[in-house]
Order: sequence, then structure tokens, then C-alpha cells
Amino acid sequence: MTEGFLKDFFARNNMKIEVYSGGISSNARDGMLISLDAKFVMKEFFIDLPEDSVSIDLKKRPELIQRADLILTLTDKHKKEIIVFTDSDNKEIYTLREFAGENGDIEDPSMKGLEGFRKARDEIKRCLDKGLRKYS
Repeated sequence: MTEGFLKDFFARNNMKIEVYSGGISSNARDGMLISLDAKFVMKEFFIDLPEDSVSIDLKKRPELIQRADLILTLTDKHKKEIIVFTDSDNKEIYTLREFAGENGDIEDPSMKGLEGFRKARDEIKRCLDKGLRKYS
């Protein structure tokens, strides 16, 4: 969902920025189709997540971390896992709430149904909107 919001933001502002979404925790899987719940709740905001979108296990694709200028995570645990996994010196790594100038995590919506995905989507959007103000 974060990737969808960011791609939409950059497209609307005519900015050519590469955006990737991936997982780092032990339950991250490479090549799985993204959640239908995520697709559905993003469509409510008129953002279509591509049908061929698949998950990326960052432990199997460390080059994406190395190429990144900015890394945003849902939780502090994910942020710490990225820092431990790779040489992340000189990388800007924030939780989405830190990016918005706040503290705390955004709960992973997996296994929480549509309402869990809506709650996470709304919080992701709010944090991105607040954090991206410094770039627009």
C-alpha cells in the first residue's frame, strides 16, 4: 500500500522516482501475489495495484536496500532488521511514523481482514502525506 501511495504521489508531481516495496522479517516471501485485501482497499482511493505485483524478500534482494536513498518501514522492528541485515550507513531509514515526525509503529494488517487493511492504509496515507510535505 505504501508503494502504491508513493508511486501515485510521484506520478501526480511528474517526478521520476523508483519505488519498491519489500519485506525483511522471517515471514517475508519472495514472489507471492500481494493481498487481495490490499488491492481492494487501495482501489477505494482510486489507486490500482498492478495485477502482477508480487512480494519481495529483501534478504534475497539486498541490492534494493543498497540502491535505496530512503527506506520506510511500518515498524521499528523492521527498521532494526534492515540496519542489522545490511550496511546501511548513509541511508535514511525511518518508520512511517518517524517520517511523519511522530513515534510508534503501524500494525501489519496481515490476517486482519478488510478493516485491518483499511486502518493500516489510512495510517500509511496520513504519515506519508505529513512526511512528504517537506519534499513538495
